[in-house]
Amino acid sequence: MKVIKLIGISILILLIFLGTFFHKGPIPADVVDAKYSNQASQFLTLDNGTRIHFRDQGARNGEVIVLIHGSSASLHTFEPWVAILGDEFRIVTLDLPGHGLTGGVPDNDYSSAANISSVNAIVTTLGLDYFTLGGNSMGGGVVWRYALVFPDKVKAMILIDASGPPAWWQLEFADDAVDSEERETPIIFELLTKPWFRAIATNLDSYYFVKQGVEAAYNHSAVVDDELIARYYELSLRKGSRVATLNRFANFNLESDETYDLQQLEQPTLIMWGREDALVPVKMADKFRAELPQAEVVIFDKVGHIPMEEIPVQSADTIRRFMNNLKKEQDEAI
Repeated sequence: MKVIKLIGISILILLIFLGTFFHKGPIPADVVDAKYSNQASQFLTLDNGTRIHFRDQGARNGEVIVLIHGSSASLHTFEPWVAILGDEFRIVTLDLPGHGLTGGVPDNDYSSAANISSVNAIVTTLGLDYFTLGGNSMGGGVVWRYALVFPDKVKAMILIDASGPPAWWQLEFADDAVDSEERETPIIFELLTKPWFRAIATNLDSYYFVKQGVEAAYNHSAVVDDELIARYYELSLRKGSRVATLNRFANFNLESDETYDLQQLEQPTLIMWGREDALVPVKMADKFRAELPQAEVVIFDKVGHIPMEEIPVQSADTIRRFMNNLKKEQDEAI
């Protein structure tokens, strides 16, 4: 397996150098915005000049679910759930700084604090005081961090293949990364941590990196087609977004000594995971369950990192059951 991975890396490095001869410039923001916005798209400009793309959809009087996408993704990843759950729930989604139609931000701040502020700006604008907060991957990390800062606003949490505290990742990599040898990880994430790669990345046509990354993240699901790959590719080439991604990874600090007490998060929590997740190993689900006082775990077999798109009906049904059980318990407590 290690030999296969080395061969794959060698091929991709070759593509890097070939790619320097096939420079792909940015796509004008208005062109990308026209293609990937819809009638539900709204934009909020913050005091620092950041323009956040968000959508407020579904049942206006339904229980509110705010959903946060993962790294290098966008709010579009939750559209299957909007279509399925929108009959009963009000669903708010947004593009974090450096992502989707929010894109690069004036102050180049792509930190966890900036993500939390962005989420809070949207819910404040919409007048949402109490809601269920869910997130996938990096977005899951935004969820529990937000809940630590604003515990009284978060009714419940939904963690979908979520990123955990830095200390968990330090343990994961210190353990010889045995599990990673058995997973086809998106090589682009590894390369983006390398300064030499970031130095030349603005000159590359990233299509094949995006394609490999999407296929690996989605566990080669049948939902991965040319249209899905094009969405990731074109959003990544939106003017300003490529530089934003490079800045984001340049400031990524796996060695952070920040500590978090997740045990103080007493909100009911649904932990959802794809067993074949190539980015965040499924054993992380057990770490969350051990730390969070009111947590249940649902593992989906033969599913990767993006269950809301890989198995939209099954994963949405899990959300509906969790939300309805939560409402039933609250009604019985009255």
